[in-house]
Amino acid sequence: MRARADGSVGHLTLDRPEALNALDLGMIDDLAAALDRWEEDPDVQVILLDGAGDRGLCAGGDVRGLYDQIVGGRPEDTGAFFRAEYALNARIAEYPKPVVVFADGITMGGGIGLAGHAGVRVVTERSRLAMPETRIGFTPDVGGSWLLGRTPGRIGEYLGLTGAAMDAADAIYAGFADHFVRSAHLGDLHEALVTRADPSTPNELVLLFDETAAPSRLEAARPWIDAAFSAPTVAEIVDRLRARPEPEAVEAAATLAELSPTGLAVTLDAIRAARELPGLRDALAQEYGLVLWFAVTQPDLVEGIRAQLVDKDRSPRWQPATFADLAPDIAAEALAYRPGTPLWG
Repeated sequence: MRARADGSVGHLTLDRPEALNALDLGMIDDLAAALDRWEEDPDVQVILLDGAGDRGLCAGGDVRGLYDQIVGGRPEDTGAFFRAEYALNARIAEYPKPVVVFADGITMGGGIGLAGHAGVRVVTERSRLAMPETRIGFTPDVGGSWLLGRTPGRIGEYLGLTGAAMDAADAIYAGFADHFVRSAHLGDLHEALVTRADPSTPNELVLLFDETAAPSRLEAARPWIDAAFSAPTVAEIVDRLRARPEPEAVEAAATLAELSPTGLAVTLDAIRAARELPGLRDALAQEYGLVLWFAVTQPDLVEGIRAQLVDKDRSPRWQPATFADLAPDIAAEALAYRPGTPLWG
């Protein structure tokens, strides 16, 4: 991670381009330290966060490291990582100076935790945003459930359960981003943030570069998404999708049929529970309990990481393998889990 002051702009760059700038604990600590330092620096008035390379801001957290912690029997390390990451997510949301994020390219999982809670969120024609945690038998975190719970209609359930990616127009429509700026203009925008005189605020300045994004495909899909993803259970969502005439609905049903029943059931209830929570910190606390419930008590997270990132056979063996074998109170059990060390000490 690189931190430097460009005039009045505190510039943070995630610098692991070979790993799509995936977050490890060292990067999280460095980001937090820079924010602490610049909060008290009167010469730094704006924070800019971007990623090295041209492939993306951040592909997520260090999932392989999480796998090693769980398999190695080190739950204390797992808890420490998530406490640091979630504290950073909340810090960005509550930071007293404007935080501008260029979510250019791939911005997923832990990347959403950095970009999604910033004050000024910029996407480009290369942006691909997603919360794909269910693909590894897990559940959206880093405040993702908070964002998903506040999307229009049932878009949050659709995105959270399927892990579908959003382009710039979708991200703006769903409330994950604010402005569309072409990637070729990000350098000019950066320079303008450094040399700005008028308009005075970053949000007003970004508007000078903002273009109208193409129509959102998510918005166009609202009729079938709302009709299917309003069902009370994942099994009923799948049934409704299979009965729809839209090819995209049938494809979504096929995707859900391949994923962990446990991860899907917990994710559905978590998004709906987050919709009723009063703030981001409450959602992060709920997610903290859920991620440690998965890490400490459930086999599917390790199995999902194994299948996708370790052995790469893409053939996870979920336990249980079907919705019919899933305990009816599994999501309630997960939401009731309380880690030994609280998130907010």
